Amino acid sequence: MMHLVAGAPRVFPPIVATHLVKLACELPDDCGRSLSTWSCAELARALVRDGVTDAISASSVQRILASQKLRPWRVHHWLSAKVPRDETFRATVENIANLYTRTLEPCERVLCLDEKTSLQPRTRTAANKPAKRGNVAVRLEHEYVRKGALNLFAAFDTRTGNVTAILRRRKRQDEFIELLEKIDSDTPESVTAIHLVCDNISIHRGKRVKAWLETRPRFRMHHTPVHCSWMNQIEEWFSVMQRKRMRAPNYTDLSDLETKITAFVAEWNDIAHPFKWSPKSFDKVLSRETQQAA
Repeated sequence: MMHLVAGAPRVFPPIVATHLVKLACELPDDCGRSLSTWSCAELARALVRDGVTDAISASSVQRILASQKLRPWRVHHWLSAKVPRDETFRATVENIANLYTRTLEPCERVLCLDEKTSLQPRTRTAANKPAKRGNVAVRLEHEYVRKGALNLFAAFDTRTGNVTAILRRRKRQDEFIELLEKIDSDTPESVTAIHLVCDNISIHRGKRVKAWLETRPRFRMHHTPVHCSWMNQIEEWFSVMQRKRMRAPNYTDLSDLETKITAFVAEWNDIAHPFKWSPKSFDKVLSRETQQAA
């Protein structure tokens, strides 16, 4: 006869764990539930509904799933089979990994470029209120007025962490070329190889951009593979800017927004630092993508 200890977790027969693991390894939609992913509470309800057990708590479900290293509420993005992960893909990844991790010659720079679009002033109907003692958070008025948007064109230096940026109302090849011209003018003539890492959108590969690059041989474009925005270091910096400057947006207008973002870029450059990328990190991600293709 089994003796239960007060406070001890309930012990379920193996059939319950078997059903739970099977359910967790299926998508809710395939089981007749209108859910994106399973939660422990939803799995517990499903087991009771299906008559597998008379009662089970969400904590018991979590404990059983943990023993099987199962977390069906997590979502991980991966490249679909339509995107080739062949030798060309590998060579492209390895080329960018090399740009990020090798020792550069004194005549080289490696910059990561992209755009952060639709930055809005979101003028609130009341001023933001600062934090107070007693665990009172910064307070942000919920209601705001739309006053247009700006696009941030930026380049991140992978060795110094310095950021070159311009803000414009439109997002075209013209504005992208403006950023390239600023990089050109800010880079000493002694630097004869400026490597640019960016994605494959049209304004990075358009005829006007190609014509501009052809007249400036020290610029060398390196495009990331499709769906590989994680390889562009400017995205990491955009994340920093989003958290530190755009988390509680309340700007008077577009001019105020531009002034504040420009100031943030200047303050960042005062303490700029590169992000840490290692060959091992690239090998791990590349290996994972290769496994997805299998």
